Amino acid sequence: MQIEGTSALVTGGASGLGEAVARELARLGARVAVLDRNSELAQKVAADIGGTAHACDIADTASVEAALDAAAAAHGPARILMNVAGIGGAKRIVGKDGRAAPLEDFAKVIGVNLIGTYNISRLFAARCAKLEALEDGARGVMMFTASVAAYDGQVGQQAYSASKGGLVGMTLPMARDLAQHGIRVCTVAPGIFATPLLLELPEPVQQSLAASIPFPSRLGKPSEFAELACHIVTNNHLNGEVIRLDGALRMAPR
Repeated sequence: MQIEGTSALVTGGASGLGEAVARELARLGARVAVLDRNSELAQKVAADIGGTAHACDIADTASVEAALDAAAAAHGPARILMNVAGIGGAKRIVGKDGRAAPLEDFAKVIGVNLIGTYNISRLFAARCAKLEALEDGARGVMMFTASVAAYDGQVGQQAYSASKGGLVGMTLPMARDLAQHGIRVCTVAPGIFATPLLLELPEPVQQSLAASIPFPSRLGKPSEFAELACHIVTNNHLNGEVIRLDGALRMAPR
């Protein structure tokens, strides 16, 4: 599917990996809608790339529908959905005080990362399935953002790893389900990337993290993630696949 002139949605597009994807799509000629809970940052990114910004909580159906409506009014029906929005957090099952971790903390991460991603994906797919078919019968493409934590979760990452593992597990059946509508589904599982949040860590910590990556022994560049995301769009035979983007990293227990 060609990117130039195509309407695209990027969740979590106001910062980090999502911002990089939004910028790369715009550079390649897409009409980009930046969806994020942080309206102020989303507006700044959208203004910079000539796109539009839309407040959106992916776990809230009414919020998603409103954002999709507004984006379609601005750019036409979307054929590209980049799911990058997500939250982190780590907590041991049994704390130092001997108490069990709050169930609400686990549910919150699952609710945003897994259920939220499914929520906007199902709503996007329903709209996309009604569009005119393009080359090879293609109508659209979506990407999930998992993590190497889906495979190598560290101590305390039960909720985060479960949410990202859920995205990995959802990729193939969703691709199979949507094949009849010409909508492809792929997932990228990034390793340790130089996002604004990570760059706030002390320099020695950053260097230690970079040294743990076999090759290249540096933090991943958001631009590298964005390039892969856009390749998924343009390669029509790439479907139902999960791609690790991690420099051969395998996370240690802690």
